[in-house]
Amino acid sequence: MNQAEMKQRTKDFAKAVAVLCRQLPASREGRLIGDQLLRSACSVGANYRSACRGRSRADFRAKVAIVLEEADESLYWLELLEELGVVAPARTAPLGKEADELVAMLVATLRSSREGADR
Repeated sequence: MNQAEMKQRTKDFAKAVAVLCRQLPASREGRLIGDQLLRSACSVGANYRSACRGRSRADFRAKVAIVLEEADESLYWLELLEELGVVAPARTAPLGKEADELVAMLVATLRSSREGADR
């Protein structure tokens, strides 16, 4: 996957999370977890764009590490929504799958970037 495709994929993830967050109940848990989820999901795409503008390989790796943390945090909030019964698993499953895939791709990106630096 190239950078343009990954930028679009991370933006699509944020948009899908935003749609879910609009549908969360107005309960304390729904509002709190929804806010946290929306922040982390939007940060995935924003920070990936920033990483693509990194000034050096080290800067790129540092920024991708932040993207990875945000994607994993998004996964955490999705799991919590499901486990607390705030939303049905059917509503969080596609987003959880996408977050998992993003995490895997970001880990691979970091590994290949480090291997390139070691050469």
